[in-house]
Amino acid sequence: MYTYTEFDEAFVRNRVAQFRGQVNRRLDGSLTEDEFKPLRLMNGLYLQLHAYMLRVAIPYGTLNSGQMRQLAYLADKWDKGYGHFTTRQNIQYNWPKLGDVPDMLDALADVGMHAIQTSGNTIRNVTADHFAGAAADEIEDPRPVAELLRQWSTDHPEFQFLPRKFKIAVTGSPTDRAVTKAHDIGLRMVRNAAGEPGFEVIVGGGLGRTPMIGKVINEFLPKADLLPYCEAIVATYNLLGRRDNKYKARIKITVHENGLDTFRELVDARFAEIRGEFSGVDQKILAGIEAQFAPPPLRQAETTSFEVRYAADPVFRSWADTNLSAHKSADHAIVTVSIKKQGQTPGDATSDQMRLLADIAATHAYDELRISHEQNVILPHVHKSDLPAIYDALASVELATANVGLVSDIIACPGMDYCALATARSIPVAQTIATRFDELKLEHEIGPLKIKISGCINACGHHHVGHIGILGLDRAGVENYQITLGGDGTETAVIGERTGPGFAYDEIVPAIERLIGAYLNIRQSDDETFIETYRRLGMEPFKDALYGESARSGRAHAA
Repeated sequence: MYTYTEFDEAFVRNRVAQFRGQVNRRLDGSLTEDEFKPLRLMNGLYLQLHAYMLRVAIPYGTLNSGQMRQLAYLADKWDKGYGHFTTRQNIQYNWPKLGDVPDMLDALADVGMHAIQTSGNTIRNVTADHFAGAAADEIEDPRPVAELLRQWSTDHPEFQFLPRKFKIAVTGSPTDRAVTKAHDIGLRMVRNAAGEPGFEVIVGGGLGRTPMIGKVINEFLPKADLLPYCEAIVATYNLLGRRDNKYKARIKITVHENGLDTFRELVDARFAEIRGEFSGVDQKILAGIEAQFAPPPLRQAETTSFEVRYAADPVFRSWADTNLSAHKSADHAIVTVSIKKQGQTPGDATSDQMRLLADIAATHAYDELRISHEQNVILPHVHKSDLPAIYDALASVELATANVGLVSDIIACPGMDYCALATARSIPVAQTIATRFDELKLEHEIGPLKIKISGCINACGHHHVGHIGILGLDRAGVENYQITLGGDGTETAVIGERTGPGFAYDEIVPAIERLIGAYLNIRQSDDETFIETYRRLGMEPFKDALYGESARSGRAHAA
């Protein structure tokens, strides 16, 4: 993984010192809150519902054990003993005191981390496939490209005050695990007819109040052209993007209002102007970055201990079947650690859990961890012989829940429990859904199902691309929850369709129960997933379950 250079170290330390002075001026009253706001946002500090919130960047979701231990240290020393992993592969601390934030940033700098550009109208944390460098279906590890984009975008003088925030995601696999089509720029690695790797470039994706699936602006971009082409896209948006209305300022609106063809022509013209200015310097930098992302020296050993435990222990077998994914090496596995034990807050990890994950990574996983946009933690390289020990360790701190990809593996934003923008609660809804289906013992019978919950129209919970999406709104001072169906955040991305009128807070969980009960009744076989059933039959049978007379008067199959 990438290690800070002397330049990186000096840059981050200088930034912390600068912000420390700004905080001191805010505390002594030299700066008003209005004057301080743009300064704190440039350093990832929000003012939330109850306190300040610090959002720490985890570039492309990659951590080592020392960094994870430091995150646990921050949680204990300056917060309430936990952190919240987000859909942007970041971690948030919800309770820091303003005067302590510079010390937190200095502590992050000690382990090569920061909070720069995790907020504001600039290029945010670049995200990537959380299985990058390990997935069996991968063309190339996309993280060196993500790191190149991070270095290019950090404090880029032209792009610090864009019309609106800007998000980039990259994947190196045909299977899109990075939701690239819902980003301002999405990069999907593909091969051309000659077998050479390059990128399909997608622009204008985004969720929020105007959800749109991104459009392909370039079907195959050679890797060598990636940086100047991305600069041409952002520069074009910076000129064309609206600044008169923040709700119409994202690049998705810019592309929609000008048309993809016109936008492409402008990007191509700008690309032609600046391409020569790079003179291959970016490729030399990329080569140096790539050297730091060499795969770990995978050890060779027998896998008998895994096979014996798998055959003898049904609980371990259930976890292995649910939480393991195929690795490039047949004797290794990718482990997804669920941070979503039923009834817990999705994405919240205690300091004890973070320290244990760090210990596991150092001992059994080549000192590497990932944070997924689905708010879980990944051990990307694990020899199968270590899986029994890892499972037992995870179980000791309630991290061995076998629910990855199932009904309780819910993405949820902080909602009205923390966020000043939220109009409804997300966390209690997620907790109640998860607990209910655990009580019914139906999770594994239901099979793969993506439920995503947002507490306001900003869609931080990605509800638009959930198989079942839930959006909490305020209706005359009362929480009301809309349901969408059929969303998809993968390579076949689509925005979910609204079912109809929303549901009150005490009605939303029974409504989800009716939906899933209907699915269990109408699927063709046990192997047909929820999304497959929806695509086969459409909305009507699910609307009947939600709004029909029988749904109002009686309990569904799942009950």
